[in-house]
Amino acid sequence: MTVDGTMHIGELAERTGLSLRSLRHWDELGLVHASGRTEGGFRLYSEADEQRVRLIMSMKPFGFTLEELAELADAIEAAPADPLSALPDERATWFRDEMQRRRDKLARQLEDADELLERIRPS
Repeated sequence: MTVDGTMHIGELAERTGLSLRSLRHWDELGLVHASGRTEGGFRLYSEADEQRVRLIMSMKPFGFTLEELAELADAIEAAPADPLSALPDERATWFRDEMQRRRDKLARQLEDADELLERIRPS
């Protein structure tokens, strides 16, 4: 962490477990923005930037596109108490329904993985 409370991309990558390449790609796409730059042009990230990275990482298992991830992250950040209120009703409903459907699918996949693990465990 630098004196002003920001961190370089390497520290953000280490803290979040995301690769430097992914962070740079997300920045180029506008999914996550560096809060600033050093005089030499290196990206500087804040605690808020780290929280956004973590938020997006928590959404990745749902399989949304990068554009959908950005839309959802923006909505959650805009109204933390009522995350989807920043979206039109139809879009908010779609996200709620789609997240539930995808979560159920992930749960079934986890159950299948648990069953397989049980089958291969020694008796």
